[in-house]
Amino acid sequence: MRHRLASLTFVLAALAAAAAQQPVSPAAIAGARADIERLAAAANAEVSVVWRPLDARPGEELLIGPTVRYHAASTMKVPVMIELFAQAQAGRLKLDDEVLVTNSFHSIVDGSPYELSASEDSDGETYKAIGQKLSLRALCETMITASGNLAANVLVERLGAKNIQATTDRLGASGMQVLRGVEDQKAFDKGLNNTTDAAALATLFEKLARGQAVSRAASAEMIAILKRQKHNEGIPSGLPAGIDVAHKTGEITRIHHDAGVVYAKRPYVLVVLVRGIDDQAASGRLIAEISRIVYSVQ
Repeated sequence: MRHRLASLTFVLAALAAAAAQQPVSPAAIAGARADIERLAAAANAEVSVVWRPLDARPGEELLIGPTVRYHAASTMKVPVMIELFAQAQAGRLKLDDEVLVTNSFHSIVDGSPYELSASEDSDGETYKAIGQKLSLRALCETMITASGNLAANVLVERLGAKNIQATTDRLGASGMQVLRGVEDQKAFDKGLNNTTDAAALATLFEKLARGQAVSRAASAEMIAILKRQKHNEGIPSGLPAGIDVAHKTGEITRIHHDAGVVYAKRPYVLVVLVRGIDDQAASGRLIAEISRIVYSVQ
């Protein structure tokens, strides 16, 4: 009982502290916008940003091109994860169910087979399991924390792209369009890509942070996975040490994104989408600097 009372006291104190914080002024938000736009212009890049505290007051948000559409790159793995947990919640599968790992997929253009290359995947471990079984839980962990493409494609095949999209739409994030798994070259050549805008990603991360993506427990488990992200050169690099970030990155040629929840003293959602920079180290630094600017207005 004493432990429960202490926990309740802590929660109430945290809520009171958040409520006592002053909202970010319109002038500070306008200044951050101007700084970000100057950085984007200097980098000759197209940048979209959504920043919103989880306890935002009316008008307390920063929006730069929130509905501009980009190639989603690996950010599409967030709705894949949400659909996995949604199907588990509905009893259609269990997270510890095992599936056979294969490297044979079919193009959405004509059904022709294609394979993924381990040398072009940020996760090489899943390829060692080809012909063996792995749990859906393990594949999800790899897909998010290591941004594994093979793990993602196995999950998309198991869950169904149409189901993933239906859940994404239901959550109010129709700006994210999931048509297929990754590395379908024929689809890419025809412009049939997974796409997103910053507003959609912000909606998904807000739902996760508020415990509304699936159940509260499932949302918390997904946030925990996102906090184990191994690619941290973007949003986390612009923050003081010790601040947890539950986030997902995405990179392809001239595309670099990072989106997530920053658990600062006053938690907030931040989405940064970047297009037009060849050097991913440079685009990573740009995202980190935008993250620093946003944090500084808290």
